Formats: sequence, structure tokens, C-alpha cells
Amino acid sequence: MITHPQALATPTPDPDEERRRIQTARLVAYRDDGPLVGVLSGKLGAGLPPVPATLVALLAVVAVTVTGLLDSGGPILLLPVAIMLVLVLPTAPRDHLGRFDWLTPPLLRAAEFFAIIAIGLAADAPKWLLFVLVYVVGYHTYDTVYRTRQSIWPPAWVFRAGLGWELRLLVIGAGAALGVLTPVLAVLTAYLFVLFAVESVTSWVRLDKASAQAGADAEQDLEASPEDALEQATGEAEKG
Repeated sequence: MITHPQALATPTPDPDEERRRIQTARLVAYRDDGPLVGVLSGKLGAGLPPVPATLVALLAVVAVTVTGLLDSGGPILLLPVAIMLVLVLPTAPRDHLGRFDWLTPPLLRAAEFFAIIAIGLAADAPKWLLFVLVYVVGYHTYDTVYRTRQSIWPPAWVFRAGLGWELRLLVIGAGAALGVLTPVLAVLTAYLFVLFAVESVTSWVRLDKASAQAGADAEQDLEASPEDALEQATGEAEKG
């Protein structure tokens, strides 16, 4: 008796599992972790709950600022950076699937921006330069959110090249502690502006070209006469 081979069924991905995977990927992208988090996250075990830890970090940075602890300058300006690293970095290994874990990226961005401004003001950095840096990082965050919501993911290298929140704060804190924050801010801001602007513009231009080409191909197919379509189909059948 001849038996016909049965086609192996392709496993259908679980919709709920796929949704959870996409949610985690999006929130991790919104966090904007850098290379230091990438190196250490695998060595931190289960990690800390992201929302409570990030909220505590934000409140702690606010507390050390309003109490005037940063006013003396010097190495104490590294304190907000240390708070962020100790409390927020260990949240990276978590899957961010909790009911309120969507709050982690905005809390993290708020803590980063507040730390930048607090350190900058305590070190007498130009206010306009602080504003430009916050704007550049904010634009990168907005661009990431807008792209991922359309299933257009930024390349992984741009997050590493952008240093992530942790290395940005380390660079700023070190510059402030050493008394050279203004030139450090100027170089960092210019570097991030060029990186994020060029990558974003080239990606959107490439997407527009691909969309235009796809539209042109579809229009050409619609304009083809029935005779041409029949002849093309006949030719493909003969080749097969």
C-alpha cells in the first residue's frame, strides 16, 4: 500500500505569547538601555521590580536636589548617577509584563532628565545646553516610540551608539565632578544630535523610497492589460 507523505504542520504562534513578546520588546526599546546595561543585565539575576525601583530612584534624585546636597559641587555630583545605577540598572532583566510596567520608560526618562538638569545647574552649566541635550534625547525617545508603533524597529546599534541612559549620566556626572561639564555637555550633545538625526532621517527616507517603489509596482500591475497578464502567466507556466 502506498501512503502519501503528510505535510508537516507549521506551528501557529500563540497570539497571547506574541503580544507579550512585542510588549516586552517595545518597553525595552523605550527604556533606551545602553551597552553597560547589556553587559551587566545577565549577571543581575531576577532583577528588581521596574516600576517601584524606578519611582524610588526618581524620588531620591529629587530629594538630594531639593535638600541642597549637590550645591557643594565636586564628587557629590555623582550621587544622582549612583542612585540611578543602583536602583534602575537592576530592573533591566525583568520582562516588563506587569500591569503597571508600562510606566517604567516614562519614569526612567523623567529621572534621567531631572538628574541631567540637577547636575547641570549645580555645576553652573549653560541652561540652553542642558535644554538642547534634553531635547535631543527626547526626540530620540519620540522617534523610537513612533517607529515601533508602526512595527518599524530602530536598529540595535543605535541604542548602543547612543550610550543609553546609564552611560550618558556617567559621562555627565564625571564631567561635573571634574569641573569640565560644559565642554563635556557640548561634545555629548553634538554627538547625540548627529547620531540620532542622521539615523532617523536616513531610515525614514529609505522607508519612503521602499513604499514609493511598492506603490509604483502595484500601479504597474493594475495598468497591465488582460492580454499582457495572460501572456505573462502563460510564460511563467511554460518555464515551470
